[in-house]
Amino acid sequence: MNQHNTSFLDRADRPRLVYHHRRASDTRATAPTLVFLPGYASDMTGTKALALDSWAQAQGLAMLRFDYAGCGASGGDFEKQGLADWRDDVLTLVDTVVDGPVLLIGSSMGGWLALLVALARPARVAGIVGIAAAPDFTMWGFSQEEKMAILTEGRLEKPSEYGPEPMVTTRKFWQQGEGNRVLIGEIGIDCPVRLIQGQNDPDVPWQYALETQKQLRSGDVQLLLIKDGDHRLSRDSDIALLLQKVGNLVEVLAA
Repeated sequence: MNQHNTSFLDRADRPRLVYHHRRASDTRATAPTLVFLPGYASDMTGTKALALDSWAQAQGLAMLRFDYAGCGASGGDFEKQGLADWRDDVLTLVDTVVDGPVLLIGSSMGGWLALLVALARPARVAGIVGIAAAPDFTMWGFSQEEKMAILTEGRLEKPSEYGPEPMVTTRKFWQQGEGNRVLIGEIGIDCPVRLIQGQNDPDVPWQYALETQKQLRSGDVQLLLIKDGDHRLSRDSDIALLLQKVGNLVEVLAA
């Protein structure tokens, strides 16, 4: 990780955010800034985020990656954050750190946030790439018993497939998620969208990628299904596909 470009955004009313922002080379000034949105309880040092950053640097493209409040190196208590709080973290960074159009690249929950950010900033978001995007997962990602436990006890712990710590879902996160569902009607987004989804994903049933594609108002939506793809989509072949899709979209947007 390039330590020299670690930056901090202090805020009066919200925890400090830690981010890495690299500007474009002069020859790529017309291209949008790539903004990587990690998944739930993830951070900006994951395989996909670092692969994208290295590729973007080699291409001379601007890139922003960061940790949501309560995650990674950013300040704050994870269990005090909700989906809308993290959406607002993204909006704050896009509004204050980045100039010009952005291409949002969202992994899992980050794909849901990308849709919410595009709805909030239609003039800034030039395109979206969703990787195993998980919009509305507070609705479909929990059993009725789990939802009741979240609401009555205030939090739910589940064993995590992706680390030693249990996955914690709080009432605040769940309620903010339910208040920001996007698949209940047309998603009023008109920019190009690329969705990459594994059909062997145990966390996000691939049918939700079809539903997202259907509900998006944009006519320029492409869905790439990877038959043996899992949720992480972090294999070398998956990363190569991601970089290819991002690269193609950047060329369209920068033309």
